[in-house]
Amino acid sequence: MNNKKIELSRIFLKLIIITGLIMSISLTGLADCTTVSVGKNASVDGTTIISYNCDCGMCPIDARIVPAKDWEEGDVITIRGWGGEVLGEIPQVPHTFQYVQNIMAVLNEKGVAVGETTCPIDTSTEYGQEVEKVMFSSEGFVDYGTFLTIVLERASTAREAVRIFGDFIETYKWAPIEAETINFADGNEVWIFEVYGHDLWCAFKLPDDEVFVSANAARIRNIDLDDTENVMHSPNIVSFAVEHGWYDPSSGEPFSPADIYAPNRKPYSLRREWRAFDLMAPSLGLGPHEMEYPQTVVPDKKLSVHDVYKIMGDYYAGTEYDLTKGPAAGPWGNPFRYTNQSSREDKRDWERSINLHRTSTFHITQINGKLPDPIKGVAWMGVGAPDSSYITPLSGSMSSLPDCFMIGAKGEDFQRDSQGWVSLYVQEMTTLRYNEAIQDLYAYRDPKLEMLYQVVPLVQEKAAEIYQTDPDAALSLLHNFYYQNALGLFESWKKLGDKLLGKYAMGYRNFQTAPYPEWWNEIIGFGYIER
Repeated sequence: MNNKKIELSRIFLKLIIITGLIMSISLTGLADCTTVSVGKNASVDGTTIISYNCDCGMCPIDARIVPAKDWEEGDVITIRGWGGEVLGEIPQVPHTFQYVQNIMAVLNEKGVAVGETTCPIDTSTEYGQEVEKVMFSSEGFVDYGTFLTIVLERASTAREAVRIFGDFIETYKWAPIEAETINFADGNEVWIFEVYGHDLWCAFKLPDDEVFVSANAARIRNIDLDDTENVMHSPNIVSFAVEHGWYDPSSGEPFSPADIYAPNRKPYSLRREWRAFDLMAPSLGLGPHEMEYPQTVVPDKKLSVHDVYKIMGDYYAGTEYDLTKGPAAGPWGNPFRYTNQSSREDKRDWERSINLHRTSTFHITQINGKLPDPIKGVAWMGVGAPDSSYITPLSGSMSSLPDCFMIGAKGEDFQRDSQGWVSLYVQEMTTLRYNEAIQDLYAYRDPKLEMLYQVVPLVQEKAAEIYQTDPDAALSLLHNFYYQNALGLFESWKKLGDKLLGKYAMGYRNFQTAPYPEWWNEIIGFGYIER
C-alpha cells in the first residue's frame, strides 16, 4: 500500500467512527437539529447565511482543518459500518479541497458550506408505519455524516454540491436511516436538499430574498419539478410514490415529497418552525398551533449573523412557552430542560426550543459571493447551547486551528485547555443563577462580537485586495487574523467562566446573601424556624 492509501485509511478512520455514531443516533432519535437558511438579498450585507445546531449530546466537540490533497488514479474511499464491516467503495477524485470540520465538514476553501437536520417519519399513523417500513428497507450505504464531508471535498458551488450528493444517492442508495434536510450555500445561492430513502431526493434553490427553516421534519412541499433552473430531483421522485400507491397524478392534488416520503407534523418540529419564522417575520401573524407553515418567507427586515445567532439561542422568551418561567425553570429562570424520556416510546417531555442544553457544536456560515473563493467564507463556530456560548470566526482556507480546538471530548475528564470544554464550563456556570448570569454573559460577549461583525468584512476586503497580486500573503493575513482572534476569544471565555463562578458560587452573589424570590419560597414550602 502506498503512502497516499495509508493516509486515506487514516483520514477515513475518524469518518467511519463518526458515521457509525451518526447512524446510531439517527436510529435512536437523538440527532435532533435545527437549521436556518438566508438568501443573499435577505441578509443585511448581501451574504448568504446558513446555520446548523448539532443537538447531539454525545457527538464530538473538537474541530480541525483537513487539508487539500492530491490522489492517485485508482484510489478509493472504503465505506464501513459501525462494526467495521465494509459496506462499499467509491472512487476517489484526483484532488480534494481543504475544509474546516467538526462532526462533519462545515466550510471548504471554495466557500461552500453545509448544515443538516434529521427528519424522522411520524409512525403514529398506519401510513407513516408503511412509509417507514419501505424507506428503511433501502440497502444503500450513503449517509449524511460521511458523504456530506465528501461532497465538500469536491464541490465548488452549492449547485454543484446538490448534483454531487444527488449522484451519490442515485448511484449507491441511501442507508436504512431517517430522511434528511440539508442546506448548501456558496455566497450566491442557497439550496435546500431533502433525501428520503432508496434513491429518492429533491432540492430547490432558495429565493434570494427569502429564508427557510428546518427542525427535524421534511418541509419540501411546494416545488415545480419542471423548473430545471431552480429545482433538481431524482428521476423517480414521482413514479416511486405512484408505484407504491402513495400518490395519484390524476387526483389533482399537488405532489408533496415531504408529506409522501417523510410525513411528520408534530409540535416537536412545528413549534420551532413557528418560532423562527415569527422572529424573522412577525408581520405574518403566524400562530404556534398551526399544522403547516410557509415553505419560505420574506423576513420583515434583512438579517445579520447576530440575528441568526439569537434565533439559534431562542427558548421562547416572552411567549406562552417561555422556558424561563414556571417551577421547572427553578428560582433563577434556567431555560435548560434535561430530557424526561425513559424510551423513544415515552412521549412525555419538555417543550422543545431551538436552544438546547445538549448541543454539541453549532455554526453560522456567512459567505460573500463577491470575494475570491478562499476568502469569501466565514464559519462562526461554537460549542454548547448557543445562548450561553460564543462564536469564533474561522475559515476553510486556514492552514490550521489552535490546539485548543483539537482536544477535548465528552466522556473524558474536563480539560481547561480545550475550547469545547471551556465553552461547556461557561454554560454550566450560567445555571448557577441564570437570569443574572446570562445578562453578565451578554454584556461580556456581545460587544466583542459586534466588533468582530464590523472587522471581519474589512479584513476580508483587505485580503481580497492583496490576493490580486500575492495570494499567499492574502491567505497568510487571513490565517493569522482568525487564528490569533480565536486564541484571544478562548482565553477571554475562560476568564468569564471564572468570573461567573466567583460571583454566583454557593448560592451567593459575590458572597453576599442572595435569597430565593418569594414566589419560589411559596412553591417549595419555605417556612419559619426559630433561631
